[in-house]
Amino acid sequence: ILSTEDHNREKVADIPAVFINKNSNNLNDQIKSFFVSYLGFGAFVFRMPDGEEIARASDLRAIEKLLSEIPDESIVYHAKNNDFSRWFMARSEIDFALSLKPYKISDFPDPQEMKKFLIDSIHARRKGSRQGQIIDFDSEKFDSDTDFMKIGNGSLGGKARGLAFMASQIRRDTSLRDKFPEVDISIPQTFVISTEGFKTFIEVNGLAKLLESDEKLEDHKIVEQFIQARFPEWLKKSLRAYVQSVRYPIAVRSSSLFEDAHYQPFAGLYNTYMLSNSHPNFEKRLEQLIMAVKLVYASTYLKAPRSYAKSTMHRTEDEEMAVVLQQLTGMAYKNYFYPSISGVAQSYNFYPISHLKAEEGVTYIALGLGKIVMEGGRTIRFCPKYPQFLPQFSVLDDILENSQKYFYALKLDQSMGDEKAISTSNEDLTLEKLDLSDATDHPVVRFLSSTYYAQDNRIRDSFSNKGFPVLTFANILKYNSFPLAKLLEEVTKIGSKWMGASVEVEFAVNLPEDEKLKPQFSLLQIRPMGRYKQNMGVKIGKKEIKEAFGYSTLSLGNGEYNDIHDVVYVDPETFDPGKTMEIAGEINKINALFNGNGKQYVLIGPGRWGSSDRWLGIPVVWNDISNVGVMLETTIESIKADPSQGSHFFQNITSLGISYITISDKGDDFIDYEFFRCQSCENTTTYLKHIKFEKPIKILVDGKTSQAVLIPHKNDELDNAMDDIPVITT
Repeated sequence: ILSTEDHNREKVADIPAVFINKNSNNLNDQIKSFFVSYLGFGAFVFRMPDGEEIARASDLRAIEKLLSEIPDESIVYHAKNNDFSRWFMARSEIDFALSLKPYKISDFPDPQEMKKFLIDSIHARRKGSRQGQIIDFDSEKFDSDTDFMKIGNGSLGGKARGLAFMASQIRRDTSLRDKFPEVDISIPQTFVISTEGFKTFIEVNGLAKLLESDEKLEDHKIVEQFIQARFPEWLKKSLRAYVQSVRYPIAVRSSSLFEDAHYQPFAGLYNTYMLSNSHPNFEKRLEQLIMAVKLVYASTYLKAPRSYAKSTMHRTEDEEMAVVLQQLTGMAYKNYFYPSISGVAQSYNFYPISHLKAEEGVTYIALGLGKIVMEGGRTIRFCPKYPQFLPQFSVLDDILENSQKYFYALKLDQSMGDEKAISTSNEDLTLEKLDLSDATDHPVVRFLSSTYYAQDNRIRDSFSNKGFPVLTFANILKYNSFPLAKLLEEVTKIGSKWMGASVEVEFAVNLPEDEKLKPQFSLLQIRPMGRYKQNMGVKIGKKEIKEAFGYSTLSLGNGEYNDIHDVVYVDPETFDPGKTMEIAGEINKINALFNGNGKQYVLIGPGRWGSSDRWLGIPVVWNDISNVGVMLETTIESIKADPSQGSHFFQNITSLGISYITISDKGDDFIDYEFFRCQSCENTTTYLKHIKFEKPIKILVDGKTSQAVLIPHKNDELDNAMDDIPVITT
């Protein structure tokens, strides 16, 4: 109460209230003191009932940390006076303050329970208020409970930008959580080193000069120079604060400017390193992390990204790299750490078969870390709308042949940072490739596996030690013990709405043994899918099929190619499924012959192109086939693999608009190798034939019907009735 009459002071004290004399020389200071002391506009001052000050807290985080140490008498004193809700109200935490105000001291059995309630409530509020927001990192005030933090003033890069977008959308659009309240849907805690870190690192160490002589730029030389380079002190200080607060396994992932772009997304071209972050020596853990960041930086200058950049008309010197430090989703099983399920869900299916529709999407899932999915290994492919429709599991022999036989897990016992822990040439050295049969004591392996009984020659959906484990995911896909299919159907639908385009979503699932705990569904990444323009101008009829030396009913792309003279094919007569790595090396050498001449070629071979599993196809990487114009995969008896559109390799092929043709050994598809044998070879290797035609061959790809034909040039050329078909120039 403000008054000029001092005798009112006693009356005010009886109310009780605060009296301030209007004639006071320090009137403004007294009013300010009143606001700070009684209305919560200053620090929260913890006092004992007699008024003695015992602690101060400047923000919610400080209060949460102090509460456990504050005497019970002080907590009760402040609760009686509604000090907590008043202080929160003054900080615009209005809803939170109002949610606390109805509670009375009598609602709690003792002060300890009231204290715990306050701590839990404040913690939940802090996490909720920051969810979906990008918080600037402060090494002095690092809050390990923040979901998404950024260090530096540069760009987040493509991958981190997608994560930030997803985080903000999940916060605003609660429909996903509302439909699946029984599942903990989240984005793992993420810490982003912006592109400012990369620019500083490159400039301080003069590493840009490595791009000046492209011919001499060898990968191992680049890596050596990046490892030996000085790391910026300001960045090291920030990583030190991060490592001190975080003890979970970390994925150190690239997030370049070009990555996950709408049209040419550079998927999977840069390195990712998994760290157990478990070394007992803190300095070693920091050293491991800095090493991993340097190696991600180095991957920007390696051959594969540089080759791909040229194909997309990008310049490597314009590329900048942010780095994502992401909490690794998973659980510890003995000496290993991995998620129950990892996978990729796509809202558009390039290969719809039977009654499936392209718009219904497709999903690839696997046990363990997602490396096996991204590199085109054996996984389960299904449409979320029809999770029990599994063509690759049609009969018992198919199930035994096509089911996942191994999985990847992070080793927890290795001491990263000791020379062996991170390899300059092998980003997978921290991972273990585990055979399914060696992990049957892991609860999640038992839960996801069926059992093959050899004596009965049959498979039962439950696990038993009396037979052989077969990874079928029957509990998930058949019995819906976890709503994965419905969840993915909704995620891809919402993701497409968010981005205004078809999307690819990477995810991981944790299925806890304790039924009281919620299953965890982690969204790891979202990116737009590369899509072919479905031009309806191409028509393939009986005449074209009759004239063709190759015909497919399962093709991607659209249009007419009429300027390709060269065909490189794997000779079926010399092909050896055990020599696919050697074949990839030969393709690299043939591909190099086309460097700089502006010409492209058709590449033909068995199995999945770009698969990391050399028994499923030829494990080429982008710089092995950078001059290819059309890719064609065939099916032979020794290699029968389902088309893999879930891999990073496939994503980059489609984003460049390279037609991808699959010729099956079933139905009407065919490839005429006798026609090739009648042609003279330009180059011959142990496993390859290179034919150069005098006149260009004609390739027609019908995006509407998924048909494709390869037609040799004839002197009496096809009539000009198809002149209006759009031409794909190379």
